[in-house]
Amino acid sequence: MIAVAGGKGGSGKTTTTLGLARALSRRGARTIAADADWDLPNLARLAAETATDGGPADPDLPSGPEDETTVRDAVRGTVPVRPDRSEPTVLAAPDAPRSVDAFGALAALDGATPDGAPVLLDCPAGASADAAAPLRAADRALIATPLRRAALRDAAKTAAIARRLDCPPVGAVAVGEASVPDSVATLLGCPVLGAVPDGGAEPLSDPAVRSAYDELARRLGETAAADGWQIA
Repeated sequence: MIAVAGGKGGSGKTTTTLGLARALSRRGARTIAADADWDLPNLARLAAETATDGGPADPDLPSGPEDETTVRDAVRGTVPVRPDRSEPTVLAAPDAPRSVDAFGALAALDGATPDGAPVLLDCPAGASADAAAPLRAADRALIATPLRRAALRDAAKTAAIARRLDCPPVGAVAVGEASVPDSVATLLGCPVLGAVPDGGAEPLSDPAVRSAYDELARRLGETAAADGWQIA
């Protein structure tokens, strides 16, 4: 599992999680994107608002936003998680998150998803216990950050926390940027795998943004973090 993490809210974690998940699907991977930001969950809503014609719906999966498949459903086996290659499966936050052990549920996702399926966790911001849970559960982190000074400082702190939690960053992605100075990789202590340009109010519908996530997926697929992924 890869935790998509960043230092502050608004750093592009959710958009990056979904954009990268869709790019991996376009490469033929059966991808799962799970909302791990249970206090401010918006991954499933963003997926619904930006849905494309990803193919026929699975009749065994819920179809309405009020019946979203949650992380808890997945780990309990209440709803089967059978991602296809046309569109990532998105898992929403639990309905009553405070009644669920976040680390236990997120760690159990590995056993509840098919072998060889990339799993991306959309992380909370900051360094709270809630933010630490997905980093503890994941194998690697992907640091998403704008290139503003304060955001980079917080991203570096997040990268350091990820290392302490045995979730070393596989790389970083610069959000809202067309290019990245070499100094960013030095600051974060990991390679910069991609730069995603500013796509305006609806970035996931922008062809340049989609192309940038495709390139990020390609480069991520060449790292050790992708070992064992089944990409057609």
